[in-house]
Amino acid sequence: MSQESVEQAIQRAGGAVALLRNSPIRPHTFPVAAEFTNWRTEQRAWRDSVALLDQSHHMTDLYIQGPDALRLLSDLGVNSFKNFGPGRAKQYVAVNHDGHLIGDAVLFHLDQDQFDLVGHPMVLDWVQYNLEVGDYDASTERDDNSYDRVAGPPKVYRYEVQGPNAVALLEKVTGAPVPTVKFFHMTTFTIAGRQVRALRHGMAGQPGFELFGPWEEGEEVRDAILAAGDEFDLVRAGAKAYSTANLESAWVPAPFPAVFSGDKLKGYREWLPTAAMGSLGGSMDSEDVTDYYVTPYDIGYGNIVAFDHDFVGREALEEVAKSPRRTKVTLVWNAQDVAAAIGSLYASDDLPAKFIEFPKARYALHQSDKVLVDGQLAGISMDVGYIANERAMVSLATVDLAHSEPGTEVSVVWGESPVSAKPGVESHRQVHIRATVAPAPYVQFARSTYRDR
Repeated sequence: MSQESVEQAIQRAGGAVALLRNSPIRPHTFPVAAEFTNWRTEQRAWRDSVALLDQSHHMTDLYIQGPDALRLLSDLGVNSFKNFGPGRAKQYVAVNHDGHLIGDAVLFHLDQDQFDLVGHPMVLDWVQYNLEVGDYDASTERDDNSYDRVAGPPKVYRYEVQGPNAVALLEKVTGAPVPTVKFFHMTTFTIAGRQVRALRHGMAGQPGFELFGPWEEGEEVRDAILAAGDEFDLVRAGAKAYSTANLESAWVPAPFPAVFSGDKLKGYREWLPTAAMGSLGGSMDSEDVTDYYVTPYDIGYGNIVAFDHDFVGREALEEVAKSPRRTKVTLVWNAQDVAAAIGSLYASDDLPAKFIEFPKARYALHQSDKVLVDGQLAGISMDVGYIANERAMVSLATVDLAHSEPGTEVSVVWGESPVSAKPGVESHRQVHIRATVAPAPYVQFARSTYRDR
């Protein structure tokens, strides 16, 4: 019996919103230790010393190779590919025919005609589908994340070493000066006698490198880093801390993919199995699935949209670029309101608010909470959690330009009404939590020093 497609599931459920809001598919997990010490200390390490984060398990790799690999990626990506040679990487962004975001991932140009697209499956699925139905001389090899992989370990290990002591630590481990490497460019290190590829990058907006190589060599590389770590106050960061790193650098990890409507994408939905879709959570309650869609301009990718090539959605994005509706901000949640929502769990005479998980409070893969100004919808809050370094509960949101100035007061509606059937959602009542608009990234270092590259 063939697996149900997303298109079939939408028809069965009576609509995309109903299907996704009640989806039993849980948010992607980080299948590594939750904490090695405690997540507060681990968060502080990437600000004050150096943290080692394990990225080996929670992302999917789509290896693309062949003479037409670059043409395929260019046809689907909003990015410019001028001067994009081997040894470089970019935040790859794809949109649908109407200019709405399908997804983003990190694209590594490994070698001539060889690429690795790494991230959540949304954009990887879209690229794979277009390769299969299009006229491209290229092939793919897919390595699913460890949550979805049928058997065996990942193909490669990935470690993030970041923080103010990251460079000194790597010089100790490699026995050589760390070369000057531009942001999102790659170099090569030798660690424990193994050749290690390194991307100049940092998930929390701090100095650092993403290290990767064959899985079989990962333990030796990791142990060498740990052995040298005491001198630099190295702290291993577990899944809880790692899941919040994006809140400091202002990367939105899983915006709602704009693939659930439109005749032009019907073939894709018929190809896409329901196991590949996620779940929708939050207080947004529109039955029109397009109300959940965002454009690259809405979530901070406007600066990488390049109209120097033809790509799916180009014409639509050219119109959006003339007058973007929304922009990405950080919302700093009111501490008293957060405390009151948590305190409601201890009041026996009333239905409590939706449970707020710490440090990451997102409870669906695609979180969509209403942002209100004077009771009117002004945007969508998409990822929320606690930053111990700032002692603040924050969320990454896209809001109307009219309400995007730092200091603007808004409110976030927390909880669902009616309550969905997702297994991670308990009986609760909605609450309004006041919030203040702040820049994205919220952390000063990520916003100024690190981003000024």
